[in-house]
Amino acid sequence: MAKITLIDDDENIVASVSLALESHGHAVKAYYDGLSGLQALENDPPDLAILDVKMPRMDGMEVLKRFRATHETPVIILTSKDDEIDEILGFNLGADDYMHKPFSQRLLIERVKAVLRRGRANEEDKDPANAGQSKAIKRGRLTLDSARHDCLWDGKPVKLTVTEFLLLQSLAQRPGFVKSRDNLMDAAYDDQVYVDDRTIDSHVKRMRKKFRQVDPEFDAIETLYGVGYRYREI
Repeated sequence: MAKITLIDDDENIVASVSLALESHGHAVKAYYDGLSGLQALENDPPDLAILDVKMPRMDGMEVLKRFRATHETPVIILTSKDDEIDEILGFNLGADDYMHKPFSQRLLIERVKAVLRRGRANEEDKDPANAGQSKAIKRGRLTLDSARHDCLWDGKPVKLTVTEFLLLQSLAQRPGFVKSRDNLMDAAYDDQVYVDDRTIDSHVKRMRKKFRQVDPEFDAIETLYGVGYRYREI
């Protein structure tokens, strides 16, 4: 069972999504505006947050921006806007996944399962009882330690979401080898969960931005147009 905070001003969506999540054993707390939702997230961080974009008092993007500044809790964004700019903005602010309304309850449940599974795997890696079971990856100036969810570039920390960490880890495991977007989807998402190419591209764009805040010359993640991405060890 997971603690899930659902923030959406549409009472019908809150009722149906809450019922679907609770039928799978999750405990759901619902809020109907961004400000009260943000306060709840900060006062009692859940295992997963699901946020609508357009809400009264504070929109979902602002909630995500403020919450992500201090918490790594996985976040799924919901939106009725069919706009690529909104999607890229959501990922740039730190969303782990993104769904357009209307959506099927089954697909949402699968997305929730996948995001929670990644988060729990990360917590297990951090558990002192599992210390020594996973080794840090060192690739030139990059260090990735899955046991601590630490990412360092030239010894300086780079804060990544769980999804970003898994994508980078997949690339860094085999420097110089090209990973297609499908390969990267498999590394970060459950087999039953479909995400499109733009999702991977948005995550990579955000990772690069984070590394360039530490090193403006960062170019270790290379794009091979029409093929995929590869990590260049430098």
